[in-house]
Amino acid sequence: MASNGAPPSRPPSSSGEDSVPILPLRNSVLFPMSVVPINVGRPRSVRLVEDLLGRERALVGVISQRSPEIDEPTFKELYTVGTIARVVKVIRLGPSNYSVVLNGLGRFRVKNIVALEPYMRAKIERIPESLVRDVELDALGTGLREATREVLQLMPNLPRDTAGILDNVREPGALADLIASNFPQAQASVADKEEILEAFDVKARVRLVLAMVGRQLEVLRVKKEISSMVQEEMGKSQREYILRQQMKSIREELGEAGEDDEIEELRERVRRAKVPADVEKVVKKQLGRMRSMAQQSAEYNVTRTYVEWIADLPWSKTTVDRISVQEVRRCLDEDHMGLEKVKKRIVEYAAIRQLRADKKGPILLFIGPPGVGKTSLGRSIARAMGRQYERIALGGVRDEAEVRGHRRTYVGALPGRILQALKKAGTKNPVLVLDEVDKMGVDLRGDPAAALLEVLDPEQNATFQDHYLDMPFDLSQVMFLATANNRETIPPALFDRMEVIEVPGYTRTDKLGIAREFLVPKQLSAHGLTDERLEFTEPGIATLIDHYTREAGVRGLEREIAAVCRATAVKLAEGNAVIEVVSPEHVEKVLGPHKHRPEIAEHNLEPGVATGLAWTPTGGEILFIEATKMPGKGNVVLTGNMKNVMQESATTAVSFVRSKAGELHLDPEWLKNIDLHVHIPKHGTPKDGPSAGVTMFTAVCSLLLGCPVRSDVAMTGEISLRGRIMGVGGVKEKLLAAHRAGIKHVIIPARNRKDLEDVPQDILDEVKVTLVNAMDEILPLVLEPPRQTSVSTPPPLA
Repeated sequence: MASNGAPPSRPPSSSGEDSVPILPLRNSVLFPMSVVPINVGRPRSVRLVEDLLGRERALVGVISQRSPEIDEPTFKELYTVGTIARVVKVIRLGPSNYSVVLNGLGRFRVKNIVALEPYMRAKIERIPESLVRDVELDALGTGLREATREVLQLMPNLPRDTAGILDNVREPGALADLIASNFPQAQASVADKEEILEAFDVKARVRLVLAMVGRQLEVLRVKKEISSMVQEEMGKSQREYILRQQMKSIREELGEAGEDDEIEELRERVRRAKVPADVEKVVKKQLGRMRSMAQQSAEYNVTRTYVEWIADLPWSKTTVDRISVQEVRRCLDEDHMGLEKVKKRIVEYAAIRQLRADKKGPILLFIGPPGVGKTSLGRSIARAMGRQYERIALGGVRDEAEVRGHRRTYVGALPGRILQALKKAGTKNPVLVLDEVDKMGVDLRGDPAAALLEVLDPEQNATFQDHYLDMPFDLSQVMFLATANNRETIPPALFDRMEVIEVPGYTRTDKLGIAREFLVPKQLSAHGLTDERLEFTEPGIATLIDHYTREAGVRGLEREIAAVCRATAVKLAEGNAVIEVVSPEHVEKVLGPHKHRPEIAEHNLEPGVATGLAWTPTGGEILFIEATKMPGKGNVVLTGNMKNVMQESATTAVSFVRSKAGELHLDPEWLKNIDLHVHIPKHGTPKDGPSAGVTMFTAVCSLLLGCPVRSDVAMTGEISLRGRIMGVGGVKEKLLAAHRAGIKHVIIPARNRKDLEDVPQDILDEVKVTLVNAMDEILPLVLEPPRQTSVSTPPPLA
């Protein structure tokens, strides 16, 4: 390594190579003919400066770094062209911290590396400056000087003598270096300035600087134009503000300031709300009326409340949507297990918003049994998209004004729930959940469902008009989500405006996962417990699912988990050192005997009893249909709180059996001397729907033939007098109910084949599904050999 000798006392020649110390610059470029102070604090640079102490006018090579993040660069991290500079002054700022004033002399190129320690040294080659002048170069220099002078005129904060310096520098190359060295860092990066430093040709250098100045000049011109436009627009409002301040001072002198302060505060709130021009016109009129009213009058308070509502509504405030599809999918997976169709639709919406920012908000309707997470989906969607969330409960609402608001002529008038929710959300693009839209009522005060027609129509809700506000409000950016248990009670016109997404019940596997991942941690935290104190095992959770709950959702399961947690919390509160494991035995000890047994195990099917499947607003259910006969005169009795459609299905089933008596090996007049009684247990529950027709037909045939129905078979389907089996709804919910009850074989109409695509594969693996087209296909599948036959003929349809 070379010795650390003193720097040369004379400038290096332009033809030979000289060894000089190298000082790297992190965030700037030193140009020839410029004097710049540089703070030095890095170890190598400090050693270089300390070696220069007392040797002012010594020479040093200054080179910029390619990347400012490197603390101790090598020659590979430096540019190859730098500036040879003379040390003018060294100022000690503190321990290992100096300020060095450097005067740039000329350009050089690094030829050979001499040393890295104790500081960088290299052999350099000086680049002589060309002094040849021609007409083109003079024209470029003049253009550069004029453009720079124009930039200085558009930047009033610069010192006044800056323009005079331009006239003192006559050489175009030196002028370009001077302008580049003083150009702000924000407008010219180190790489841009280094490109100018490496431009040895004077014309090329002037062109580079001229282009840089031209870009800055264009930016300043546009900035000035924008500033002028803004000043013109704000001129009127500023004049109004000054006049109001003067009026305020006059009223203060007259002792009338209190009345005006409130009006001015309302005016300022409306201004900050950035209301549309037509709304601002209405507000000005109302504020003008308030000036002529007494503050104690009722009309003054009504008008003030009206203006306050206008000021508080989010006319222009929105939240920025999170448009990352991966982030939306991650948030939905964190909060909900399963529900793939719902998640897929939300991800699709996020993808469309990612491609088109002006897409209107969708209106989704989640239909499903209670406890499956319909309402909580709205909160998850809002979190996933970065929007505000509000919920509007519509169950039991009977007044149209709850949606559209009351007219201001009424005492105590208020806007409707839609605008109230937007005020709470504070933005005009929140996620609004309209909960229980199927439970709205109708009375003399109007139909709230009809009032929702405009709210939930994407083509109309951009101009939604609340009766209280009496002016349009844009709801097109709101993402509406509605929930319902029963689609039958939703008015058709309202139902048509929404995109329906079925949210079915959970399978046993889903419930195990939900309990393990969500419900158990939530309840442990809510009861002040940890999994070290109370450990839920999978068999214990399975016992809660199988024997203590019977539901499509998980609300009851969460209550039972909470009951187990409470028992442990009581023991801990009493001072006992409790460490418990939730096993099936522990569950039975805490909750008592099993509340539910498999429904198929509850009975031993006799002839005349068949198992059907029904859909209810709370999910699928097992439905037992019983038939018996007694001496009589041919009457058919139907009991079990059946409604009209189900009674017609029972009548159709009996009529079909009578019409096919010969094929079933029955006496054609078998109903002549008996009365037939068809019954459905659970009298307190109203029952309706056509899907029990197949089950009623099977029960009647089983009774008359003396053949019991297989206990592990359930069925559903609508029948016709021609013997056809027509499709039904709620197939997925019915199959889930059959699986919960232990059914191994389910018979459904062939027309419902497409519905099997929505059924989880683990259900189809455990439950055999048979598709049938006609009623004569059913009996061979469901009947067992007769135990005691009342007729002498063999079983039908062998």
